[in-house]
Amino acid sequence: MPLRDHMQLISTDDHLVEPPNLWVDRLPAKYAELGPHIVEKVLHEGNPPAQVWRYDGTEHPNIGLNAVAGKRPQEYGAEPIRFDDMLPGCYQAAPRIRDMDVDGVEAALCFPSFPRFAGTRFAGAKDKDLALLCVQAWNDFQTDEWAAAGPERIIPMNILPLWDTDACVAEIHRTAAKGARAISFPENPVPLGLPSFYTDHWDKVFSAAEETSMPLCMHFGSSGNPPFTSKEAPMAVMIALFGCNSMYATADLVFSPVFHRHPNLKIAMSEGGIGWIPYMLERLDETWERHRWYQNISHDARPSDLFRKHIYGCFISDHGGIKNRHEVGIDNITWECDYPHSDSNWPNSRKVVEEMMLEVPDEEVHKMVELNARKLFNFPRVQ
Repeated sequence: MPLRDHMQLISTDDHLVEPPNLWVDRLPAKYAELGPHIVEKVLHEGNPPAQVWRYDGTEHPNIGLNAVAGKRPQEYGAEPIRFDDMLPGCYQAAPRIRDMDVDGVEAALCFPSFPRFAGTRFAGAKDKDLALLCVQAWNDFQTDEWAAAGPERIIPMNILPLWDTDACVAEIHRTAAKGARAISFPENPVPLGLPSFYTDHWDKVFSAAEETSMPLCMHFGSSGNPPFTSKEAPMAVMIALFGCNSMYATADLVFSPVFHRHPNLKIAMSEGGIGWIPYMLERLDETWERHRWYQNISHDARPSDLFRKHIYGCFISDHGGIKNRHEVGIDNITWECDYPHSDSNWPNSRKVVEEMMLEVPDEEVHKMVELNARKLFNFPRVQ
């Protein structure tokens, strides 16, 4: 089989469901009622109580965020409403590592659930002092508890107080000192009411990411602006089109000043797939060739060159992308499991990857499933 025993699967996109005590244990006592905490509530008459997050005076019932690992597709639908509706590996570190063992996954990077993928829930909160404490609490949980349960198994990630760039810089350096290896960042700040990549607003944040050698992980949907075609369209349309968000972000970044001002910045397009990348690079280059002379974009830097220096894609099951992997760039591809979400192949990830890589040379397989991720996140193998 092409997936040899020495090749370890590194997932560049998994998710954790925050345990009920995450903020309760870490926030000052005065925030006991305002900070995120779980309450029991009957959502529908005649049904047993659900567990919902309450934060900043608002209730948020979707505690599981599509945490359906272990269920059949016929059982997908409503979000889990109690922690005992999910596998313990969704929200407990030791069971998560056991679930990774079952799946043949060596290490994983885990995005938030309740805070949203890039922590944007806190950016919209009324009390920014509390919001900053909530961001710091989540980051401390990631490094001190979640990743600490298996330092060679979990790649620690942080979220940022996006409303304050000075606070972002401070949090990047604080978490880097604790061992963080990645930053979750919105794929497009504009729908969140924040400045775009075309301004200098984020320069100090991107410089801090360079200084700490942490890539920005831009998970699709982190902008809060999913691909919406009509109010009548089923959710299946949005799910099928989510990779378009990664396309938008790629086009924005290669035509923006970001990579010219930050030559060492790395971007991971999380859960965007890779099949679209060959066409997108071709289209970006053709657009640049024909239209760069009269626009405020670089006249010297070819978009595909910028992509291959700065941007990584990741795939779950992407036969088209693997077939066209050389047009993507072998060094720009990583693999993801997406546990515990509905696109995940858990507990059969290793089997699915093996089948997908049947015609791929060993050296290329090893790069895509492990080595590229280890380099990107500065996460060396423990011998």
